[in-house]
Amino acid sequence: MAKEHLLKKHKDTDYKKKADAFCEDYKAFLTTAKTERLCVEYFTEKAKANGFTDVLASQGVKAGDKVYYVNKNRSLVLAVIGEEDIENGINLVAAHIDSPRLDLKPAPVTEEGGFSYLRTHYYGGIKKYQWVATPLALYGVVVKKNGETVKIAIGDGENDPIFMITDLLPHLASKQMGQKMTEGIPGEKLMVLSGSNPDLDAESEEVKGALLKILEEKYSISEEDFYSAEIEVVPQGAARDVGFDRSMVASYGHDDRVCAYTAFQALLETGIPKKTAVVLLADREEVGSMGNSGMQSRFLEYFLEEVNPSARINKVMANTVCLSSDVAAAFDPMYADVYEKQNSPIFGCGLTLLRYTGSRGKGGSSEASAELVAYIRNIFDANNISYQFAELGKVDEGGGGTVAQYIANLGADVIDAGVALLSMHAPYEIAHKMDVYEAYRAYIAFMTAR
Repeated sequence: MAKEHLLKKHKDTDYKKKADAFCEDYKAFLTTAKTERLCVEYFTEKAKANGFTDVLASQGVKAGDKVYYVNKNRSLVLAVIGEEDIENGINLVAAHIDSPRLDLKPAPVTEEGGFSYLRTHYYGGIKKYQWVATPLALYGVVVKKNGETVKIAIGDGENDPIFMITDLLPHLASKQMGQKMTEGIPGEKLMVLSGSNPDLDAESEEVKGALLKILEEKYSISEEDFYSAEIEVVPQGAARDVGFDRSMVASYGHDDRVCAYTAFQALLETGIPKKTAVVLLADREEVGSMGNSGMQSRFLEYFLEEVNPSARINKVMANTVCLSSDVAAAFDPMYADVYEKQNSPIFGCGLTLLRYTGSRGKGGSSEASAELVAYIRNIFDANNISYQFAELGKVDEGGGGTVAQYIANLGADVIDAGVALLSMHAPYEIAHKMDVYEAYRAYIAFMTAR
């Protein structure tokens, strides 16, 4: 099937103007919400401003009500209640709001050779060499023993310092450059450079002491407080346009906040749907979706029980259709040898649908049925949505998974539907503005399907 660029398809309309405007707000979101906690805060506050209320405070719901449920401050469910009972199923869009990054270790502060460093443990699938010699910022929370929470956001403010992980100069790197890319930068060398001046009053570890003194004076944080902290090291800087034509957006965290944002915005545009429209934003996808904020937990079921305590959740899920909204790998001509072009998404050609993900022999994935695919095609065609079917690279090259399998385990019909990216899992990923906007349009069509 030929894939038509969205600019060509909509050449006589104001589609490009709308896509550009939509992505201005999207870029502001990406710049603001660089962690899953910040995503939950952002979506919750915006939901409240749009008439959503906490489902735990509700006294029962009716068609048209808008409710949300915050789970552990790291995942979120939102819904617009439909005309039908939820036992007839829900229209569910599920995305994740965590992204690959570096996390500070429980005891991160150290001194080596006249420098203070913060030790890290990488989170999710990263190429370690991409994180050296790159401007970094720190975000997160420190919860002290007395229950006080200190929020950390250092690096993106106008007058903030930034942080770096040093790299070896080429003149001395002959051994390093002869190693495999996976071995050139060991994980234990992803140490964040954080200071170099000594504490003149300290008798030992003078530079570490100086850093700890700054942390105490500015944030009232002691070294032991890092034990009960969640601090993430992320790329510094704002989301920016890419190219002379400004057709693309480069940012940290497109995976998978691009699907989270577009699904959320689509839900805000949902009137009173026939079936209850639900957006699920989960944590921990990049490390397997386990834990009480990941998709393998039961917080979606708890939410549905709050919506209708008498509903049989197994029946709800058996009648549910879900878009597992995660990103896909766009065809990159610079690395064409790992893609099978006919079954790869092309930038600017619309939403990407993957019937299955997994690796090699479809390992570790669910697979959408022919009946489900036909149903989704019908919805999108009726709403003039551009979509393209794809796989994640050539069969023998590897692959990856999404939350689809865990939702399918609950009995729902699931298909992956998201935005294609270049440089996925890099500190800065690239998305096409029109693909972002088309995802938003597709999610509206799905959630309002009658």
